[in-house]
Amino acid sequence: MRACHLLGALLLACTGCASLRLTPLKAVEQKPSNVAVFFTARTASGDPVEGLTADDLRVYEDGRPVPRDVSKLTILRPDAAVLRATLLLVDMSAGVTESGEDDVVPQAVSAFALRVASQQKVAVYAFDGSPDPFPIVPFADQARSARAGARQLAAFKPKDPSSNLNGAIVRALDDLQAALAESGQPLQFGTLVVFAAGPDRANRVSAEDMLRRIRQTPFDVFAIGMGPNAQTTDLSRIGKTGVSLAPDKDGILKAFDDVGVTIEARSRSVYLLSYCSPSRAGKHEVRVEATLKGAGDADRERTGSFWSSFDATDFAPGCDPTAPPRFAAASAADAGAPGAAHPSADQRGGEKAAGRRDRRESKSQGRGSSSPPVKRRATPAAAEPVQDFNP
Repeated sequence: MRACHLLGALLLACTGCASLRLTPLKAVEQKPSNVAVFFTARTASGDPVEGLTADDLRVYEDGRPVPRDVSKLTILRPDAAVLRATLLLVDMSAGVTESGEDDVVPQAVSAFALRVASQQKVAVYAFDGSPDPFPIVPFADQARSARAGARQLAAFKPKDPSSNLNGAIVRALDDLQAALAESGQPLQFGTLVVFAAGPDRANRVSAEDMLRRIRQTPFDVFAIGMGPNAQTTDLSRIGKTGVSLAPDKDGILKAFDDVGVTIEARSRSVYLLSYCSPSRAGKHEVRVEATLKGAGDADRERTGSFWSSFDATDFAPGCDPTAPPRFAAASAADAGAPGAAHPSADQRGGEKAAGRRDRRESKSQGRGSSSPPVKRRATPAAAEPVQDFNP
C-alpha cells in the first residue's frame, strides 16, 4: 500500500455556473487496482455541501475520462477511518450564574450534546475563574449521558466568580488534541465550541497567547456569546469558524442549535470516494470533478474539482470499489483537521506536481495550443472561511 501524492485543493472556474470547493484530505491506492480519496465539499462561500452521490462525480486519469463501467466509482461510508470529537466549553462564571439565565444554559447544552453525540465524541467542560476548567462530561467517560452532564452543570457553583476564558480555551484545545491523538484514526476532525458571557477577567493567560493558539490550531472553533457583555468579548476572533450572539433565553437555545446543525452539516460534507483504475503500471494524475445540479430551473449548476496522483505499479484486474481502503494510522502530531497546521509530505509533493503540470500547460499554450491552461490555486486542506451564524 502506498500513500497517494495529494495535490492541493483546486477550484476550477466555470463560466455561467457557481463553484464548489473540493478539498482532498487523504488518499491511498492498493492492489489489485483500487484508488480511494477522502475529500470535503464546500460552496464558494464555505458552506458545507451535503448529499453528493457517485452520479455527481467524474474521474479523469491523465486528462482522459474513466468510463463509469470501468471505474465502478462509488461513495463509501467514511466512519471506519474517521474520528470526530467536539468539546463544548461553557462559561459558568458569575456572569452566567448571577445573570438569571443559568437555568436555560443546561437545557441548551443537553440538546446540543444529544444532537452532536449521534455522530461523534463529545465532552462538556465548565469554567469560572479557576486555573483549569472542570470536565463535566469528559471524553474518557462516554458512559455519562448528555442529560446527566446537563444536570451536573445545573448544579455547578463557581469556585471563583471571575472568568478565566483565555486559559480555559487553551486547556480545552490541549485536551481536544490529546483525545484525538489517542485514537490513531487516519482522519481526525476536532471542534471547539466556546460559550461565553463576557471577556476574560482573571488575566491568567493573555488574549494574545490565546488568540495565537486559536489561529494555529487545525480545529474548527465556534463561539456563542450571551448578553450585553458578550459584545465586549472578541468573539469574532475566538470563533474563527462561526460566531452566534444570544441576546436572551430563547436566543441561547437557538444559538446552540444553530451551531449544532452546522457541525452536523460539516461532518456530512466529508466524502470517501473509491474507484477501480484501468491503469496497470506507472504514476498517474487523477482529477475528480463534481457537478451539482440545482433543485429548480432558477438554481445554477455548481462544479468543482480536485487533483491527486497515484502509482499503478503491479495493478491488476479484480478490483472491488466497495472494499474498505486501508489508510495509515495518524500519529499524535497529526491530530486535528488533516493538513491544516502543516502541509503533509503528500500535499507538498502534490503542490510541486501541480506546478510542473502548470508549466507543461504553459509551454503547450506557447506552442499554440487552442485551449488556455487551467489555473489552479493550492489551498491547505483545512483552510475554512469564517462563517457568521447571527440571525
